[in-house]
Amino acid sequence: MTKIEHIGIAVKNLEISELVFSKILNTAPYKREEVMSEHVTTSFFQSGPNKIELLMATDESSAIHKFLEKKGEGIHHIAFAVNDIHAEMERLRSEGFVLINEVPKKGADNKLVCFLHPKGTNGVLVELCQEITSNV
Repeated sequence: MTKIEHIGIAVKNLEISELVFSKILNTAPYKREEVMSEHVTTSFFQSGPNKIELLMATDESSAIHKFLEKKGEGIHHIAFAVNDIHAEMERLRSEGFVLINEVPKKGADNKLVCFLHPKGTNGVLVELCQEITSNV
């Protein structure tokens, strides 16, 4: 793992939340993206070397919708950047962690992603992120 890639925050209303975080971070979001496979719209903020990802469900089948129903708005996950997501998945699997994804999938912000089950990570949903390059 090379760094914290971003912190994901589940929100009910993306427009209102973008205004809130724009004021907090004193900057506008640099990107809004719909991830149709996950039924979410994301909005990214850059603050120095750090990123915040706001996630809003686009329909009731979304994991974000289910999270909001159960826990309300708040931190959904922490993402770590990795250089080789396949090797990192294998390493963590060999350490006994349960991976939610058997293979990495395309996520927002030009990343391949995989999640670790929070039952093995002290209740924290952990995401692994690798920048998609022509070699991946």
